[in-house]
Amino acid sequence: MPTGEPQWKLMHPYRQMATMLKLRCQVCAGPARTPLGFVFLAGPKDHGLMVSTILTNQPPVCMKHARAATALCPHLERNPMVFLARSAPLYGVHGTVYGLDAWGRVRVVVRPDHPLPFGHPNIPTFLASQLVRRLSSFRVVGMNELLQAVAAHAA
Repeated sequence: MPTGEPQWKLMHPYRQMATMLKLRCQVCAGPARTPLGFVFLAGPKDHGLMVSTILTNQPPVCMKHARAATALCPHLERNPMVFLARSAPLYGVHGTVYGLDAWGRVRVVVRPDHPLPFGHPNIPTFLASQLVRRLSSFRVVGMNELLQAVAAHAA
């Protein structure tokens, strides 16, 4: 089990990949599925309320760690947007596109500020640093509403 203070912005790339691939909790790496779907957290200013699709590089959290993540992650400001997703298919990757310069040396071509979808023509020369999932079948709830809904479903 991890110990010490979480360093939320410095999630290890392998841990990010492993938790995103299997939809595991970013805190404990245990199963993140709840009876109501997967719980993804975002900062209160990260997304508008009327968006229909969210691209996220943040792994989900399990119910055991949803409150802890909310309390400890400064980016969430103790008031996260909670996305309760029925599904979260893999979308693509964040990272860097490489290519050859005029002398045949490998160089950085571009570091896109958005994720590249799988199937993009630059994927073969792309060094990925984070997986990205697409949330399109979700509802936005508050943390208290989420806790109440899960408790009601369990009763």
